[in-house]
Amino acid sequence: MSANLKYLSLGILVFQTTSLVLTMRYSRTLKEEGPRYLSSTAVVVAEILKIMACVLLVYKDSQCSLRALNRVLRDEILNKPMETMKLAVPSGIYTLQNNLLYVALSNLDAATYQVTYQLKILTTALFSVSMLSKKLGVYQWLSLVILMTGVAFVQWPSDAQEPDAKALSAGSQFVGLMAVLTACFSSGFAGVYFEKILKETKQSVWIRNIQLGFFGSVFGLMGVYVYDGELVSQNGFFQGYNRLTWAVVALQALGGLVIAAVIKYADNILKGFATSLSIILSTLISYFWLQDFVPTR
Repeated sequence: MSANLKYLSLGILVFQTTSLVLTMRYSRTLKEEGPRYLSSTAVVVAEILKIMACVLLVYKDSQCSLRALNRVLRDEILNKPMETMKLAVPSGIYTLQNNLLYVALSNLDAATYQVTYQLKILTTALFSVSMLSKKLGVYQWLSLVILMTGVAFVQWPSDAQEPDAKALSAGSQFVGLMAVLTACFSSGFAGVYFEKILKETKQSVWIRNIQLGFFGSVFGLMGVYVYDGELVSQNGFFQGYNRLTWAVVALQALGGLVIAAVIKYADNILKGFATSLSIILSTLISYFWLQDFVPTR
């Protein structure tokens, strides 16, 4: 049973990561009549869906008793305000990161984004060494150097591009690259900070995700008000939403739950293999189906 759950969670992670990148990229570049959906509102809705899913999981762990669920939520969240407030830091960073990913995928093709975003492995390793005092072996550091080399090759300008095309796309590619790099650093720090909190307390991953989702919703709503308040007042909170948009939101909400399941039933090494497989699938689909990426040597 444990082995089945391990491979099932890894398979879902591959599906979720690949599907999220491709559907998000497609939804941000699809030309339709009317206003395009706001990425800031999509982040908020994804956080709310994640909270609802985690509450259901806690309800299941509480023998499907509403009284037990209420007691757990009160004891673990309301009665421990300092423990809950610790989640405000990674939650705010995750909210920033989720918004940056929409910016990146609006300016980069899916394959370039997917490979460049793997720099988060390097930033996570650096923060793990500095914050958790972890020690990495020679082969682990060598793999990080190879990763950086691969990212450099992906960003290397192609001679096949026309000069005019380069000039037109240089600005948007730079914006996309900066968004990805910022997301990598925020992902590395927030991930290690969250790991540090999990190891210092005995609260369940689902409770921690509820706390993350609460602060994420608050920070997300602040972002909606600051950046897209005028657009929301004109065309509504759910402007431009369609089935594809809801698919993106659902996949983004699923991401946090899948990562928790992989850590519980598998390990980080297998998680790395699943992520690598996702990169390959994203590249192939981006080339053959979306036709927005032409791989060079």
